[in-house]
Amino acid sequence: MEKKIRVAPSLLAADFLNLKKEMQRILLSKADWVHLDIMDGHFVPNISFGLPIVSCLKSIPIFKDVHLMIENPHQYALSFIEAGADLITFHYEAYRFKKDRLSLIKQIKNKQTFVGMSIKPNTPIDVLFPYLKQLDLVLIMSVEPGFGGQKYLENATQKVIELRKYIDKHHLNCLIEIDGGINETTAKKAIKAGCDVLVAGSYLFDGNMKEKISQLKKKEKDAL
Repeated sequence: MEKKIRVAPSLLAADFLNLKKEMQRILLSKADWVHLDIMDGHFVPNISFGLPIVSCLKSIPIFKDVHLMIENPHQYALSFIEAGADLITFHYEAYRFKKDRLSLIKQIKNKQTFVGMSIKPNTPIDVLFPYLKQLDLVLIMSVEPGFGGQKYLENATQKVIELRKYIDKHHLNCLIEIDGGINETTAKKAIKAGCDVLVAGSYLFDGNMKEKISQLKKKEKDAL
């Protein structure tokens, strides 16, 4: 994927009674992607939404970034691709064995879909290094996954720095995405550390989304 700063509003922060209008807001805001958090109440302590909601968005012309915070993601990944996902990100912690992670990566790629892997805040970043050649994206969680509106965890910045150093050293084509507590201040930190994709929820949905996305993208210049 092309290297540039992307902003992805997280639908978890939307008004679900007015989902159509919220998607129109996202499109008018010139957001690059829409981030869709799928939670099962087991892998993380919350339940969000599933295939019916993602399927409803299939015809909307925006890149759909689906983050599976679920147990046994191999059971559902292909269904989410059929529902319209452009990128499927699953968690390193969802599997005990490397062979299972590699198998799911292969399944997703065989469907001509981008694939990402994510880690929770307490998981060390170097566990992902053996998979980076196969991945299109790594998602760093800068809050504990499960709920929106949390504060940014500062250790996420160091993880991004280490990951960016490894990716650049080995000339890998893998984007770095960050999710959790993103606003103007934390976006600048994340971009300076080496992030490519900023996921933001309440910060974007509370107010003028188009203006706020523009402000986040300006942080790329400020971080130089």
